[in-house]
Amino acid sequence: MVALPVASDPRDVLLPLNMPEDNLSLNSGILPAQWIRRLYERGQIVSRPLAPGQIQPASLDLRLGKIAYKIHASFLPGPNSSVQKRVSQLTSYELDLTKPQVLTRGSVYLIEIEEQLRLGGTISAIANPKSSTGRLDVFTRIISDRSDTFDVMPAGYSGKLWAEVSPRTFDVMVRQGTRLSQLRFRRRTSSQHVHANFRLNDTELEALHERSRLTDETPIIRQGLNLRVNLQREIGSNVIAYRAKRYTNFIDMDKVSSYKVGDYWDALEPNAEGNLLLNPGEFYILASKEKLHIPSDHAAEMVAIDPIMGEFRVHYAGFFDPGFGMTSHDGPGSKAVLEVRTYDIPFFLEDGQTIGRLEFERLAEKPNSEYGEGIASNYQGQRLKLSKHFTSQ
Repeated sequence: MVALPVASDPRDVLLPLNMPEDNLSLNSGILPAQWIRRLYERGQIVSRPLAPGQIQPASLDLRLGKIAYKIHASFLPGPNSSVQKRVSQLTSYELDLTKPQVLTRGSVYLIEIEEQLRLGGTISAIANPKSSTGRLDVFTRIISDRSDTFDVMPAGYSGKLWAEVSPRTFDVMVRQGTRLSQLRFRRRTSSQHVHANFRLNDTELEALHERSRLTDETPIIRQGLNLRVNLQREIGSNVIAYRAKRYTNFIDMDKVSSYKVGDYWDALEPNAEGNLLLNPGEFYILASKEKLHIPSDHAAEMVAIDPIMGEFRVHYAGFFDPGFGMTSHDGPGSKAVLEVRTYDIPFFLEDGQTIGRLEFERLAEKPNSEYGEGIASNYQGQRLKLSKHFTSQ
């Protein structure tokens, strides 16, 4: 019999399913699907039964609950308060999400999440909007009690979660069970400092590329894997970007392949100079030049663009699952699709310009299924691609 390590909370001893005691795996890193399932079974994720496909290779989709509040302003509760205490101060009216409801662009909503957390002392959680959420310009972030930071649930957190949702371009229809955000769970060993940096540095990233190439292009590694925007015509398509139309009908977030592209988007073709002028207040979908291959034992995140790289925001939904773009050892690759909105001034974007960067992190263990591997992944092998709500482009 192998003695288990002493933990500050019995639930901190987290074992993958069916793992024999003589081969305990307590590695640090992002937890894969089988460990997320274990969190649920141990009561560290509290919810009604999980839906099919809710557990992704290295993340958990979060479902909207029954009640939404139209609020006056965004907020954080702070270290000494709960989200619920702020609701009465900021609420205009309530929405019953047991029935479909339309969230209007430009408004801010606070929506309870069905899943609650009871994390142990070595497991924290980080939230991102789902890809389909970001590609519709629906600004979404997760708030937890006693927090002064969005999208971060520290180790040991116990309580409810709330989604702040603000459609920016389209009105959207949601209901109880709609999935707008996802959670990643990170485990650190008892010997690691609580603020340990789990991200790969550039030297480690270069070594990872040597072992399992990360892109079909010569990688630009500088504080992560840098990505360049593509504004040139590619084989099979004459479209280099989509620009959202200003006046459209709402989009049901739970419908797939239900809307015509031309009703919601202007398709932009390349010009001879290979550039694109981004107009303030407009929303664009672009693609990277690089085709990505995320190894099965790593995940990646598109981080906020550096101010020195341009006056615009890129990529609302920043998580790349293990196996993204890897349909074989080398893989054909999948492009990063970029959601871009300028700030207050026009911005002149040129073909090949650096527009974002990926930071990589190890998984605690390989997932029992990878992105695109029999789990109906919507964006495997993508080029320039709108969200799953639209008919084939």
